[in-house]
Amino acid sequence: EVQLQASGGGLVQAGGSLRLSCAASGFIFDDYAIGWFRQAPGKEREGVSCIKNTDDTTDYADSVKERFTISRDNIRRTLYLQMSSLKPEDTAVYYCHRPPDSWGRGTQVTVSS
Repeated sequence: EVQLQASGGGLVQAGGSLRLSCAASGFIFDDYAIGWFRQAPGKEREGVSCIKNTDDTTDYADSVKERFTISRDNIRRTLYLQMSSLKPEDTAVYYCHRPPDSWGRGTQVTVSS
């Protein structure tokens, strides 16, 4: 069974930083690209960032470029999202996602102004 457990969320002031982690199990971690999505209240879930398994190529939503950094540790089977210069509009539940259709439970990030 695929399991994705996100952690590291919390309450932070605008301009602060957080690092999210996603511990994966139940599949061969380095066989898959993997990424982060988020969903703010009243909004649709949106892609934040992803990282390939083949060459660690990364991609980011325009709204988080230059502020967020995605990385993966294939030995620890863990995905990370380093978030800096956080803004109130980053407030959302953050989910890790393994294509095509595996989702973690999510972790809440709240950025106060």
